[in-house]
Amino acid sequence: MLVLGIETTCDETAAAVVVDGIRVRSNVVSSQVDLHARYRGVVPEIASRAHIENILPVVTESLQSAGVTMGEIDAVAVAHRPGLIGSLLIGVTAAKTLAWALGKPLIGVDHVHAHLYSVRLETDAQIPLPAVGLVCSGGHTALYRIGDFLDVQLIGSTLDDAVGEAYDKVAAILGLGYPGGPIIDGLAREGNPAAIRFPRSRLSRESLDFSFSGLKTSVLYHVRGYQGREEMKLTSAEIRDVAASFQAACVDVLGEKIRRAVEQCSARSVVIGGGVSANSGLRSAMEKFSLPVFFPEMKYCTDNAAMIAGLADLLLSNGRRSPLDLDAITYSQFSHAAN
Repeated sequence: MLVLGIETTCDETAAAVVVDGIRVRSNVVSSQVDLHARYRGVVPEIASRAHIENILPVVTESLQSAGVTMGEIDAVAVAHRPGLIGSLLIGVTAAKTLAWALGKPLIGVDHVHAHLYSVRLETDAQIPLPAVGLVCSGGHTALYRIGDFLDVQLIGSTLDDAVGEAYDKVAAILGLGYPGGPIIDGLAREGNPAAIRFPRSRLSRESLDFSFSGLKTSVLYHVRGYQGREEMKLTSAEIRDVAASFQAACVDVLGEKIRRAVEQCSARSVVIGGGVSANSGLRSAMEKFSLPVFFPEMKYCTDNAAMIAGLADLLLSNGRRSPLDLDAITYSQFSHAAN
């Protein structure tokens, strides 16, 4: 089974060809980071226009890299939820057009669900189930109970900022670049994580929800003072310590919530996906976890189309396909937490 996957939920235009849901024949990503860097965040209108320009070249390159023709594709998959509506519409329209023209099945995929599935790409590892899943990125921080990869239940989510969003905002506070996650992660390796005791928001004793807004504000007050002075006078060493201490707080909270979820779900393993799953501090901390922890390969942590095509193969093999009037939807199918 050869599935062509398309991903345009935010600011990456991506296409991939995946065989039997696991083996990645091609994975092409056109990033828009340079377009949005000056704004320190994604501008939806700019993202949509870039997708229009990039979608055909990216799909063409993915087919060429995979060594297949359009006629050899067995199905067309697309991330149709959640995301920026303008960005979603470009990918969904392209996928529907290709599926109709080729007479092939169309499979709409939930982008967040695909981040969980990404741990299965390019590996034969068996994941003990049930598992606890964490999706952590710039737009999402949520916990899931995974009965299997078609049985996913949301059990906790963020009440305010996603963890990746907090990284971007702290990077802005420190006068660093965009995106903030890789920059702060790099600085944190050279800093002292115990230099500043930033707050850890754990909410109630049993809660599986997250809150990073207070942590972000605490960093702001530490850096600029309670009067919000504009001029920052931190040394390079102090900036590294702030980055390390902030990252330590984030990792502590993520780890604590995972532990709670494992106990509540009687889980046998942990699955972590999304852009922040590339974070070295998080990966290092989870090496000491009591259960097996599965991360995607680094190239499948951030938004990509291989995870879309991979999950689509599983959906299709279980009789699930989408109509040609498939909608682009801004919210995830996992929209309400149990806790």
